[in-house]
Amino acid sequence: MYRITQEIHFCYGHRLLNYDGKCRHLHGHNGRVQIVLEGPDLDERGMLVDFTDIKAKLRTWIDDELDHRMILCKDDPVLNTLRESGEPIYVIDDNPTAENIARLIYERGIAFGLPVVEVSLWETPNSQATFRG
Repeated sequence: MYRITQEIHFCYGHRLLNYDGKCRHLHGHNGRVQIVLEGPDLDERGMLVDFTDIKAKLRTWIDDELDHRMILCKDDPVLNTLRESGEPIYVIDDNPTAENIARLIYERGIAFGLPVVEVSLWETPNSQATFRG
């Protein structure tokens, strides 16, 4: 089995609903995501996946859709205010925890046809969540 990993850095904001700690307020993170891809075979170039292909698909999507945006739950009451003020947002069905954002990136990688097996998201240098397929 072959395994490759690519790391992507992006900035995002969020807040957690139904939460009593500091994260109930709008705030931001300098996130670091690690995407792990696996497969049993290499292509004719001797690669599992070209790192450039990961960049063209998943890194571009993260840059276009998540970077410097507020990632918020569809039920967040602040959504309309942010939309009306023209703020960049990305809406998800669930609370935008590190766990759910890692799953979001995993699912997008799979949708792009990449053999993603694991995505880890560091919200801070010391706090990380992982989603495995």
